[in-house]
Amino acid sequence: MELIRFDSGKSRHTITIVRSGAEVIDMTMMSTISKWDDLYFQNLSECGMSLDLVLERILRFISIDPKGSYQFIIGTDSQVHPGYTKFVTGIVIRRVGRGAWACYRQLAIPRQLASVREKLTLETSFSQRVAGYFEENALRNMGEIILPYAHQGATLETYIDIDAGMEPVISKTASYVHEMMEKVEGMGSYAPRVKPEAYVASSYANRYTKQRMVL
Repeated sequence: MELIRFDSGKSRHTITIVRSGAEVIDMTMMSTISKWDDLYFQNLSECGMSLDLVLERILRFISIDPKGSYQFIIGTDSQVHPGYTKFVTGIVIRRVGRGAWACYRQLAIPRQLASVREKLTLETSFSQRVAGYFEENALRNMGEIILPYAHQGATLETYIDIDAGMEPVISKTASYVHEMMEKVEGMGSYAPRVKPEAYVASSYANRYTKQRMVL
């Protein structure tokens, strides 16, 4: 868990794709993905939301009760379908014990990913890409709403959920968890969470990965 810090000197995070042996992530593919990835979000009420509009919705949600305890969470899950792999990134602002506002975006790459490490690396990188938008000013704007009520218990915690578990007997992703956690910790603004706490990736985003996309 990490309480948000207001550090004006913090630089914006740049996503780094880790490459190793046979587990190389094709950077040409990543370039293609970035062309498709317009970063528009949706939920049951709205669609086509830009990140700026998502931020507006989040700030409005916090402003309704600025004395609350908040968790800002981003997480990505993926599902292999015939001919492609679908990724869903969820954004959740949770007022602990009193509701939440959430949205998600979906993205497909035209390849059935077989490598567990590649899937997990891409999931983490997609979450980091979205999280990078909220670093500095956006997180500061959230914090400034609750800051006058900090003495009354108002808090803001920031997380990136990793869709992986730590127990090797249960999870095939366990051997890669520490690598993904280090990637998130390197950003400086978010604390990594894994299963079972990482519900934004393993539950919220997961429910939308099962739906097929029209490519």
